[in-house]
Amino acid sequence: MAQRQLKLGAFMRPISIHTGAWRYPGAWPDANFNISHIKQLIQKLEAGKFDAFFMADHLAVLNMPVNALKRSHTVTSFEPFTLLSALSAVTERIGLIATGSTTFDEPYHVARRFASLDHLSGGRAGWNIVTTSNPDAALNFGLDDHMEHAERYKRAREFYDVVTGLWDSFADDAFVRDVESGLFFEPSKMHVLDHQGKYFKVRGPLNIARPVQGWPVIVQAGASEDGRQLAAETAEAVFTGGGSLADGQKLYADIKGRMEKVGRDPEHLKILPGAFVVVGDSVDEAREKRALLDSRVHYDSAIASLSVILGTDASGFDPDGPLPEIPETNASKSGRQRMVDLAARDKLTVRQLAQRVGGYGGLSFVGTAKTIADQMEEWLVGRGSDGFNIMFPFVPAGLDDFVDKVVPELQRRGIFRKEYEGATLRENLGLPRPKNRFFEA
Repeated sequence: MAQRQLKLGAFMRPISIHTGAWRYPGAWPDANFNISHIKQLIQKLEAGKFDAFFMADHLAVLNMPVNALKRSHTVTSFEPFTLLSALSAVTERIGLIATGSTTFDEPYHVARRFASLDHLSGGRAGWNIVTTSNPDAALNFGLDDHMEHAERYKRAREFYDVVTGLWDSFADDAFVRDVESGLFFEPSKMHVLDHQGKYFKVRGPLNIARPVQGWPVIVQAGASEDGRQLAAETAEAVFTGGGSLADGQKLYADIKGRMEKVGRDPEHLKILPGAFVVVGDSVDEAREKRALLDSRVHYDSAIASLSVILGTDASGFDPDGPLPEIPETNASKSGRQRMVDLAARDKLTVRQLAQRVGGYGGLSFVGTAKTIADQMEEWLVGRGSDGFNIMFPFVPAGLDDFVDKVVPELQRRGIFRKEYEGATLRENLGLPRPKNRFFEA
């Protein structure tokens, strides 16, 4: 039996998730909004044979006080489709994944944008389906209140059906372009969707040919009950929040088990927990880097970051006391629970939890290329994941360290590619091309 292979995405929000990343010595403070820097980074990732560059998107500035917001390097970033379209022209194999909200966008827009990106890139697009957890986003779209959590997921399920139906508007061979006869496309190979559901009424067809991949790769983030079921029914890759290996194995078995129940092959979905990676020539050096990085996080920013994840204003909590009981909100349920569990497990005060979260409080690998590869291999072999969505501590050095030191170690062990398997994101992830639901191949 062939050895299992890691799949690696790069979580580029659009650069680093760590609040102190832009203040690290030698880092590029303007990297989030500097196209020249971002081109260099994605080309380095492609040289390292990464599966995909993932750009998370936000439809509002982070919902935190301005005294914290003014310290955030993610307050400004490119609109993802504009950026990824530009990056498609300077890369050849790496996948291009963007967030597309099912709560604050329309299926026709999303279907058209991702189909266009897939054609522009030669089949490298991926759609990260999100329901948008930030309640401030509602205020930018004419709403006073955020849609309720369960309702957002019901809307997302129908949204997925409409988008994928629109991608199947034309058969793969519909566009004959017969110059002699004057026939550009065959009308019998065009399908009018005429969708009428609870949330959407969309006639179709989409005014663009079927994507190169059939459909762009479907990606989902989140691990709530609603999120797990949606992933099992629709996703081909899942970006999860990282916890312990035992937690990862439990989530892995749960989602893959749900897939079997709905008649899907579990191998047709890749589970990729987020992993924050700091590389050193020794474990002590890596820990020193992490400590220096975390020291660059201001407390105002730390407590605000904690508030965002909890969905509750934490600024009034006793900094040196335990985390009080946190009520459920419309924010991300899995993110909130992860913080509650972390505080209880490590017996952290509010201040300690905020400082950890203000930097990054999830799964982290801090060590040498060998120790990091050991941990990644343990997750892969132990069925805790199919790979990782890598978060870099700062750029460019933190990204360079991973590509130059960790990737060769993974390749030496035979658990990561030395060359891309194909030209499309699906081929490189080992995913089948979806059949057109309206036309035979």
